[in-house]
Amino acid sequence: MTSVCTQEEFYMALRPLSGKRRSVVFSAGLALTVSLGLLPGASAAAKDQPAVADGPKLSYVVNTAPDRKSVRRAEDAVRRAGGTVVTSYREIGVVIAHSRNSGFGDRMRATPGVDSAGATRTAPIETATTTDVGKPEYVDVKKLAKAKSSLGARGDQLNEEPLESLQWALPQINADKAHAISQGSRDVTVAVIDTGVDDTHPDLAPNFSAKQSANCVGGVADTSRGAWRPYPDGSYHGTHVAGIVAAARNGVGIAGAAPGVQVSSIKVSEPGEGFFYTEAVVCAFMFASKKGVEITNNSYYIDPWLFTCTNDPDQKALVDSVSRAINYSRGKGTAHVTSAGNSYTDLAASEVTDRTSPNDSTPVERKINPRICPDMPTQLPGVISVSATGSHKLKSYYSNYGTGQIDVAAPGGDARYQLPPAPGKHGGVLSTMPDGEYAFLQGTSMAGPYVAGVAALIKSKDPKVSPQELAWRLKAQAMSTPCPDEPYDPSGTGQFAAQCTGTEHVNNFYGYGIVDALAAVRR
Repeated sequence: MTSVCTQEEFYMALRPLSGKRRSVVFSAGLALTVSLGLLPGASAAAKDQPAVADGPKLSYVVNTAPDRKSVRRAEDAVRRAGGTVVTSYREIGVVIAHSRNSGFGDRMRATPGVDSAGATRTAPIETATTTDVGKPEYVDVKKLAKAKSSLGARGDQLNEEPLESLQWALPQINADKAHAISQGSRDVTVAVIDTGVDDTHPDLAPNFSAKQSANCVGGVADTSRGAWRPYPDGSYHGTHVAGIVAAARNGVGIAGAAPGVQVSSIKVSEPGEGFFYTEAVVCAFMFASKKGVEITNNSYYIDPWLFTCTNDPDQKALVDSVSRAINYSRGKGTAHVTSAGNSYTDLAASEVTDRTSPNDSTPVERKINPRICPDMPTQLPGVISVSATGSHKLKSYYSNYGTGQIDVAAPGGDARYQLPPAPGKHGGVLSTMPDGEYAFLQGTSMAGPYVAGVAALIKSKDPKVSPQELAWRLKAQAMSTPCPDEPYDPSGTGQFAAQCTGTEHVNNFYGYGIVDALAAVRR
């Protein structure tokens, strides 16, 4: 259920709004199925039993060898086990299937040639419902334009876009200076894998790439016109992210980190609750690579598990599928930027408590080790993981962190403890919203797209740079950001207290430092 908060309160919009999207919104005014492992002999017994449609309809991933023969055998096994094949990705050996057979996962795991198999959700496919996701703090453009005029000549000199005076994040990463040298190339596209993007927004329309956009919900790419747009239920998250990446310098609204590159939309959120399931994310990574997308932005975690455990047979299959898609797409030249998350958690800890999973049915508190239960996709190999900073260049109170878990940092906002000086008094990140609007949000969801934008500037300057080298350059060019001088405890209550460890150049809060757009276009 969605909480209604006062102006001074915040809730995590990691999904709408009980844990999915990696942003914090400023607000105004089924039976649980958890696999705990199999008893000895359970797989063999399940294989010999007839397929019976005795359970809820669930979606599954079945992983096998990435060749035509193995995939066909897996598809035949799906049908024999009482399932239907939705689609297959032969290049990575992943089959997407549906089944009402409660023993489907066990039977598939017992099938020769199947590496892993598991349900991508714990709630039936038919249970999507509409949710009131609250209202962000929208910007009164006319009022702000009038306030800007009071700045006089100084305001006109500092800001090219009407609302740029409120974008404290641009100078933090030197993007304002970088744009005088390069705004990026239209030969580079950043795909926003998210809730959909309103490509009709005047700040996004000039840079939108429809031919590289799709709706991947369900695991199959729908490229019909407009399928990539957000649902009419408050799904604004993807549009906000897209503006941070590439809002055009066109005399309207704001400027993105890379206002000269293209941005596309690959929608992966389900209608209603807005869950981001494995089959949709696999589809998105595969679609992006096939369409020549250079960079994807991923400001989410994959439902229904905040941490997806490889020692659980169902959950292991999800990690396998997504990892295969990431590795394949990177091999095709697509780099992936991810947001580290907003639960102020040390991702390098030996044990953390997860009270939110599975979030599509009834959560069960569990103690997990992130080393074997990664937060997907941000803790998977091959991605660029990003933590968030506020306007004072300190870790945002909500941002996750962890030694070896954060590559770089970027502005995500902190409207509680890091308020910028006038005229940008709001500590959140200003960006585009559906229907031509603008609003402030905060979260690692906002930090990730700033890094994706800087990565796009690097790619624009050197089109031949590989995903691995792109990650290296982001880290090498980042502005070293040392640990705070005082113990980190912004609330003074211990609620968000965290220990910063490491050196001036590499630490668990900021990784290699805050990304530098100016260095990206100079070197």
